[in-house]
Parts: sequence; C-alpha cells; structure tokens
Amino acid sequence: MKMKRIRVKAIGIIITFIIVLFMAATLIRKKGEISFHENRRLAELPRISLFSLADGTFFSGLGNYVSDHFAFRSKMLAVNAKLYIYKGEPIINDVFITDERMLHAEIRDEKSEWKSAEAINELAEKFNDSVYVIAVPSSDGVYSDNLPEYLNSYTQKAQIDSFYNALDNSVKRIDAYSILKMLNDNYIYYRNDTRWTSYGAYCVYRTVIQKLGFMPITYDKYTIEHVTSEFRGNLYNKTLYTGTKADIIDIYYYDKGSKIVSMKAYDKNGKSTDVSMYDKAFINTNDSYKFYMGNENGLTIIKTDVSNDKKLLLIKDEYADCFIPFLAQHYSEIAVLSEDCKLSEYNGLLDINDYNQMLLLFGADNLVNEKFF
Repeated sequence: MKMKRIRVKAIGIIITFIIVLFMAATLIRKKGEISFHENRRLAELPRISLFSLADGTFFSGLGNYVSDHFAFRSKMLAVNAKLYIYKGEPIINDVFITDERMLHAEIRDEKSEWKSAEAINELAEKFNDSVYVIAVPSSDGVYSDNLPEYLNSYTQKAQIDSFYNALDNSVKRIDAYSILKMLNDNYIYYRNDTRWTSYGAYCVYRTVIQKLGFMPITYDKYTIEHVTSEFRGNLYNKTLYTGTKADIIDIYYYDKGSKIVSMKAYDKNGKSTDVSMYDKAFINTNDSYKFYMGNENGLTIIKTDVSNDKKLLLIKDEYADCFIPFLAQHYSEIAVLSEDCKLSEYNGLLDINDYNQMLLLFGADNLVNEKFF
C-alpha cells in the first residue's frame, strides 16, 4: 500500500513537472504571428480592461492566445491527427481522411437565391460580346462517393446546377464537373488540398478553349516540370496530418507556343509592377500554391506575341491561377481581374468592351459562399 502511494505521488509529480515545463516553454518562447503549418494568423494577446473582464472577452481571448502559442503545438496537433485515424475516427476539423486523400467534409446547404448569379447577369448586360462561366468543383465534389452518406444529402453537383440555372440564357455555362468526374482516376486534384492540379486544369482547358473558338494544344506537345513533390495544401493546414502523400506542383511548357511579352500588375491608383506567371519564391513557404501567379493582384494585364488581336477579360479566383498559362497560348492580351476587386475601381485602366470575350472562372464553393459578389 505504501509503495502504491509513493508510485501515485511520483506520477503526480512527473505530470505536474511536465505541465510546468510546457507552460514555461510557452511563456518564454518567441511568439510568432503566423502558423507556418496551419497557414493562418495566430491569436493576439488580448488587452485587459474593465469591459473585457466584465463581458468575458478577455478570458476567451486569453484562452485562444494560449492555445495558439502553446509550445510544440504543431507537433502535438500532428500526433493528435494520427491518434484520431488510429482510433478509426477519420474526420478531423471538418476534413475526411481516406487512404488516398483528404476531402473537405461539411454538409452542403441548398440555395434558392444566388447573389453571385445576379451579379454575373448584371455584368453580362454591360458587355457587348460573349460571356462564359466555369464553376469548378472542389475535390470533395468530384470524390463525393468517398464521403460518408450523410455528407451527400445535397451534393456540390446539385449546387452547381442550381447556380447555372440562375444565370441568364445569354451567359454561356461550361460544365467542368462532368469532365473532372469522368477523369477522377487521374491526378486531377491534389491529395492534400481542395483545388485541382495543373493536369486537372488542362483537362478542362481542352473543352473550354474550343468553346472559346480555338483548337487546344495537345498534351504531347507540353514538357512538364515537377517544381516540387512536397506540397501540402489547405486540407493539411486544417489537420497537420502527414499520413497522406505530399503533392506535386507542375509547370506545363510549350516550347513552340506563344511567349509573354509583358505582364504587369496594377493597383487602384494605376501604379504598375512587373510580375510573372510563376513565382518560385513561394515553393518552400507555407502557401506553395502561390507559386502560380504569386501574390494576389487586383488587375494583371498579360500581353503575348500572339498576333490574332483576340483579347480576353478573365475574372477569377485562385482556381484560375494554374489555368491562365493554357489560355495565354491563344490570346494577344488577357486582362485578369481578381475576385475581390470591382471593375469600377479600374475605370481609367480597363474598358470591358475593349475585350472580345469575358470568362468568369471560380471555385464552386466561392460562388456558393458569395464571398466575392
């Protein structure tokens, strides 16, 4: 009995020592502003005041701060993710983990009104030529068969169809979902991210470019460079689970194709900066997907040596970033407007009716969430 009490006491001392050690490490360690692995801003130390003490916001903020800055947080989250999988609990922080990939795991809501479709319809009325829309499904939309049945009560395909039905007849819809669904045995989506790979973008490009009036460049004409095979994307950021194989980021080169003559990003004051299609500075960062097109710019104007006087206005979110190199083979100029900018902010730089065609390319989830409309 005495030995048992000594053993219990010893265990209590060890546990207390470990807790004190972790707390001390948390207090003295250098505090960062960004979590590299989670790719998000960490909570700041809340300011203390009578009001924040009275309404409880100080204590909740302090809890978030300690949680975000706890010593060895990333390693502990990674271990916790593996423990969940070991216990047979494959959903971690709204991410479903299969043997092959991670998938976003949330129940989708049925929508009857589409603010995004209304905004596109209004824009199409102001444009003199053809307007095309592509709603790109996320990986869980294409691989929905891998998700638990209760998460498929309303599918992303149904959401996309509802959105397309809300568009005016003058707006031309391009069905990316069916193309990607048919090819889902191929490497068309990242395993650790919701977005499509360059190959997935290429597969859809072959159909899109014909709708736009051109012949696609065949796959065999491209030389493909693997820029990195260590990409871990937005689903990894939510779980820190390393059991899923890391992804490959590619560049598609066409040596005999068009060349970029100039590529300039503009701010709202008209100030320009030279930018490039690819930015290798992002490869070893916590947001490697920004390798395509670099940091988000409001307006980017790409001019090529194509001599057909065809000009495209592209309004897009991040799904278009690996799609743009394929489009650039066919147009003398492409104006790229990012999703969080308004045409009115660039009136002095951009007249939409200087362009022959308008293409809106968005991830379907962004159209549903209406984040940019």
